[in-house]
Amino acid sequence: MPEADARDSDLGLLLRAAKAAGEVALGFSGPTAKAWDKPGLGPVTEADFAVNDVLEEILRGARPDYGWLSEESDDDKSRLEREHVFIIDPIDGTRSFIEGSGTWAHSIAIARNGEVTAAVIHLPARARTFAAARGKGATLNGDPIRTGSRDALTGATLMAPKPTMQASHWQNGAPDVTRVFRPSLAYRMALIAQGRFDAMLTLRPTWHWDIAAGTLIASEAGTRVTGPDGGALVYNTDTPQSPGVVAANPALHAAILSELAPHT
Repeated sequence: MPEADARDSDLGLLLRAAKAAGEVALGFSGPTAKAWDKPGLGPVTEADFAVNDVLEEILRGARPDYGWLSEESDDDKSRLEREHVFIIDPIDGTRSFIEGSGTWAHSIAIARNGEVTAAVIHLPARARTFAAARGKGATLNGDPIRTGSRDALTGATLMAPKPTMQASHWQNGAPDVTRVFRPSLAYRMALIAQGRFDAMLTLRPTWHWDIAAGTLIASEAGTRVTGPDGGALVYNTDTPQSPGVVAANPALHAAILSELAPHT
């Protein structure tokens, strides 16, 4: 995992925290970790909370004036009064973690006045670290990455859950695409940034901690990231959810929006 050049920068802080989080998470065995279900939010494990604790200690210790929004913390609404806020998913893709797969990630971001300014998506089990700071481009393990250039929706590789492909979501029925999937929403967005797949789409309300880091990393790699209506995604809102996500290079993004049904 790349070390930060400027350890006192926001991105440097996130990279350092992500490395520590990965060490904690890898100290657990997903299949044997204590797990339970949170109503409406899916499974959670003891590892999620252990990672949350170490991230909060490092991040809030370094930036006590920043607000805090994490999937595994009670929501402190004082975050709405802060210029900056940490937006954290300690383990995105918990089902993958429980199954013993490596496609789970730490999703860590900082938003300033609703806009993400620094972000890290770290997959410790796969030794992959995606990172970005606003205006500085996006990287994977320190090397620059760029989104794909495909402009036609037909034949594209679309990262999406199965319900997204229901005909009712599209003006002319589901498009002729190759649907692929990864459990972690953050990782899906990072893969679009990397150009491994063409587009990412989810039409369900989406928690900010799942997509904040991915929004900046994808955007800095040349991806256009919006809601399904084409509107900008704004972070650190009272209800920390967005109405879904469409992420692709600008031409393909426009093609997807033109095919989505208006009610979607």
